Amino acid sequence: MNQNVQHSSAWVTFTYVSFGASAFMVALGVYFLPVDLWIKGYLAMGILMLVQCCVTLTKTVRDMHESSRMVNRIEDAKAERLLMEVSKNP
Repeated sequence: MNQNVQHSSAWVTFTYVSFGASAFMVALGVYFLPVDLWIKGYLAMGILMLVQCCVTLTKTVRDMHESSRMVNRIEDAKAERLLMEVSKNP
């Protein structure tokens, strides 16, 4: 299993540009809504909190996955060591 996944610079640039473009379009949509300023502010706060929660959730899920992989690798190493000890002792 490849544990060191490297993304190309084109992919990284694409993700940043996609995020920037979508944030800009949503901000532009909220700005041009025909509603009062306080409603626009409420929508803007909701959008910012949604983006922050998405980033936090993504990091948490990734951290949980990586920590479980590390635990599995440690358990596999312990099992391998035990098997090698058993195979050495006839």
